This record gives sequence, C-alpha cells and structure tokens, in this order.
Amino acid sequence: MLIAHPCDVRYLTGFTGSNAALILPNSSELRKGARAPRSVKPVLFTDGRYIQQAKQETKHAGVIIAQGPVLREACAWMVIHGMRRCAFDGEHTTVATLDMLRRWIPGKQRRSFFQAVPALVAGLRERKDAEEITRLRAAAQLGCALFEDLLTRIESGKREVEVAAHLEFAARTAGAEGMSFETIVASGARSALPHGHATGQRLPRRGFVVLDFGVMFQGYCSDMTRTVHLGRATMAERDAYFAVLEAQMAAIAAVKPGVSCGEVDEAARGVLRRAKLADFFTHSTGHGVGLEIHEGPRIAARQLQQLEPGMVITIEPGVYLPGRFGVRIEDMVLVTRSEPEILTPATKAWIEL
Repeated sequence: MLIAHPCDVRYLTGFTGSNAALILPNSSELRKGARAPRSVKPVLFTDGRYIQQAKQETKHAGVIIAQGPVLREACAWMVIHGMRRCAFDGEHTTVATLDMLRRWIPGKQRRSFFQAVPALVAGLRERKDAEEITRLRAAAQLGCALFEDLLTRIESGKREVEVAAHLEFAARTAGAEGMSFETIVASGARSALPHGHATGQRLPRRGFVVLDFGVMFQGYCSDMTRTVHLGRATMAERDAYFAVLEAQMAAIAAVKPGVSCGEVDEAARGVLRRAKLADFFTHSTGHGVGLEIHEGPRIAARQLQQLEPGMVITIEPGVYLPGRFGVRIEDMVLVTRSEPEILTPATKAWIEL
C-alpha cells in the first residue's frame, strides 16, 4: 500500500514532515524472479530538507531521501522490486495524483497496478491509544484554560478579531503549536452564522458571543465551543441557551460503546424538537478529533457506525436564528467502557458579562 496523506504517515511512523510517501510492502505481491527488497519493512520517502528530521522521528520504517518527487521515487522503488500491484487510499488521492502515479508505472502494468481501498489508516486512527488520549486530554485542558482567561477580556466595543488575536497569542505563549482551525468569534446577529470567523465587527452592548476554537498540542487537536452573553438577555435568548445545553447533555449521556452515531445525534435533536428549535439546528452533532480536527466517526443523522472505547468525539448542538442570534455548546468526549468522559470541563453555566 502507498500512503501519502501526512497525518496517516505520521500516525504510522512518527514522521512530521510535510512531504512524504510511505510504502507498506507485501512480499506475496512480488512477481516471480523479481529482485525482492532486503526486508518487508515499511519504507518512507522524503526530500533533502528532512534528512535529520526523518532519522530522528521515523519509527518502524526505513528512510530513503528522494532526489526527485517522492511519489515518483516510491513508484520506481516498487517497480524495481517487482511489486505487481499497490493499494492506495481512494478518499485522499485526487484524480490528478492517480493519473500522475500511473504515468510512473511501465505500460504493461499501468492499468491494473493501483487499486483503491477504503481509508484503512483513518479507520485505525478513530480508536485512540493511551498515549494519544493523554495528548488529546492535554490539548483539551489547554483550551479550557484559555477560555477561562478569555472571559476576563470580553467586553462591548472590542473587535472580534482582537478577541481571536488574544486567544491565539495566549495559546502560543502557553506552548501550543498553533490553532487547530480558524478561530470563530461571532457576536450579535453574526452569532447565527455557524462558522462565523472573527471579523472587524465590534462586540455589541447586548447579545451573544459564540467562541469556537481549538489548539494543536503535541500534534493533537482540541475543539470546544462556549457561548456567553453581553448585557441582559431576553427570555427567548435564555430559553434557547438552556435548550441547547439540555440537548448537549442528552447527547453526551447517550455516548456509550455499541450506540450508533445516529442515536447520539437523535438524542440532541429530540430535545431541540421538543423545544420547537430543531429546524434551526442545521449541522451534524459532532465528529471525531485527533491528529486532524475532523476525523471519523461522524455523529450525524442515520449514521449506523457504532461507538467504540477509545474514540474521541465532539458533541456540539446549536441553534441559529437568522438575523437574531445563535447558540452553540461543544465538548470533546472520550468513549470509555462505561461512562463518557468530558475532556473539556470548562464551565457551561449561563454567563452574562
């Protein structure tokens, strides 16, 4: 199998460089009479920028420093060593990349050499081991600390980008490698935008502020959302907030091994349906988190995949009333053999600033 998605390469080898291709050889796929590789150990191809880094980071694989495009040299290696065919990840390989790969295989083999398979490595990555859970827990705890500090700095008249800039500076200062996605600070009527990235708009004297952010720490992502209110809220705003909170807690309570992702989604959606707000919940309930901010499983309607211990998912229902306001509350949740563990325990109490 040929693997080129950076997070999959990192997961299998530890290598963090931006340009790499990994071959997982299979001796049973050799042509008769071909010059077999010295071992069936995985082989990592990268370029000259990463000579020292590859040696220091790479585990369980040999390293070859390519003199040209790494994918071309990986293909040449397979041809030289008599590989008859090669699997590739059909979900991450573009049509253009596949065409390029085929051009680097001799004509007689070209048509049948590459065979698409499901995202096998992504499936492995859904279930986190103890070390990964430790890193995810640390990233989540850092996010919670940043939120607690941010509460002292949110005030009417400050621009959304100022709030985001403070958060991101504090994250870097605290040791984060960066943000795991573009920080969302959406205030007033803009809080009704599910992905309202921070703008130059000033925070209103009265209204919601949705804060959705995450950090990269030791290679792993965090993700959390809290919604606070500036000034005195209306009854409709308070009712919407507590309906979303109830929906979120119901979904978290449903997180157990063997429960389908669709059932967790329905636990949140059912609460909002009873509150007559389900039509304003316009996205899925959550997703997996790990080396990437969006991984499997997908917590959404009619998703039959069952939860398993070791999965780390988000639970993030929200309601968005166009032109008025929006509310979202999000936690990272670890699926255990018993009760779910909330990795982002920052307060979800009603907050008026």
